[in-house]
Amino acid sequence: MATVRLMSDAEAETIPAVKAVFDDIRATRKTDFINNFWRALAFDAGLLARTWEGLKAVMTVPGEIDPKTREMIYVAVSIANSCSYCVHSHTAQAKAKGMGAAEHAELLSIVALAAQTNHLVTGMQIPVDPEFQL
Repeated sequence: MATVRLMSDAEAETIPAVKAVFDDIRATRKTDFINNFWRALAFDAGLLARTWEGLKAVMTVPGEIDPKTREMIYVAVSIANSCSYCVHSHTAQAKAKGMGAAEHAELLSIVALAAQTNHLVTGMQIPVDPEFQL
């Protein structure tokens, strides 16, 4: 259960700052769907706006990393941070952007391997090779 109330569309319509962000989310994503993450953040219009602007600046602008790969990276980080909501949300987005079942399986294999080797390196406190120092 959420620790804050999820804002309805009707309530969002009465708060201009929240309505503006919800409208921008709909326009940017070309959908009428506002997910529960944004509805929860709407309890604080400033936090909602800052978070949306930050996400938009990284996830929706053209860049060197394609949108599907960005979503796959987001999935990997969400797994590492144990964020179930984000794992589900960004897996859905990655699939919508073309991630297939084989890519998803490969992504999970990479995440699992990285977690294993990260824990081994951390447990053994292996020093970084000078060749890897930038």
